[in-house]
Amino acid sequence: MIETIQIPLLSDNYSYIIRDKNTNITGCIDPSVAKDIVNVLQNRGIDLNFILNTHHHQDHVGGNQELKEIYNCKIIGCYDDQNRIPGIDIKLKDSEQFNIGESVFEVIYTPGHTIGHICFYFKDQNLLFCGDTIFSLGCGRLFEGSYEQMTESILKIRSLPDCTKIFCGHEYTESNGKFAEFLDSRDDLLKKKILNIKKDRLKSKPTIPAILEEEKKLNPFMKFDNQEYLDSIKIENISNVENFKKIRIMKDNF
Repeated sequence: MIETIQIPLLSDNYSYIIRDKNTNITGCIDPSVAKDIVNVLQNRGIDLNFILNTHHHQDHVGGNQELKEIYNCKIIGCYDDQNRIPGIDIKLKDSEQFNIGESVFEVIYTPGHTIGHICFYFKDQNLLFCGDTIFSLGCGRLFEGSYEQMTESILKIRSLPDCTKIFCGHEYTESNGKFAEFLDSRDDLLKKKILNIKKDRLKSKPTIPAILEEEKKLNPFMKFDNQEYLDSIKIENISNVENFKKIRIMKDNF
């Protein structure tokens, strides 16, 4: 069984400490800086065995080397991105599995935001650590990958069980909600969601994790093949990729 500790870093990043309760084997996902991670580990009296990087951007790997020096932990990343993950030791490919103690995750290759982006999926616990591929009510910008790749990556995530908890890399939900409401201001479920988001953020409470079932209903980037939704936002249904591309460009210009 996995314990998840959510750590806000920098202005809007999230890192996560994951601990297998049966063995006390511990990992840290996307440490942008080391100091706050070390503080949490020391306060809880736990070691660090692994770092798991979803992609190579500095705000996700910035703490790698310092944490490795302190804890002698192993760094896990995408095989295809091994030259851009600082200190990488374990290079995994799509669909490979790896153990954190007695807890097993599967690698889901999700290019789009970057070419070498991966997610870590703990099937038995219904946990997905997805970096910057999907956010609550949004998705990552396409810095390196293609619209085709990102569309396929989102479809992979969308195919997971509805109860999947989505742990993403940033607290972007409130701003994403503004765009979602701009597209479809008549959605009562979305209005209720946005109201709850505002209440949480006024109290500095995180809006993450998100639940996949809700994201499939409300996230514009998960509805690019929903004819009723496309009609409501006045987008012609050409293809999954073209529909996604139009929504992504609209968000980029929003």
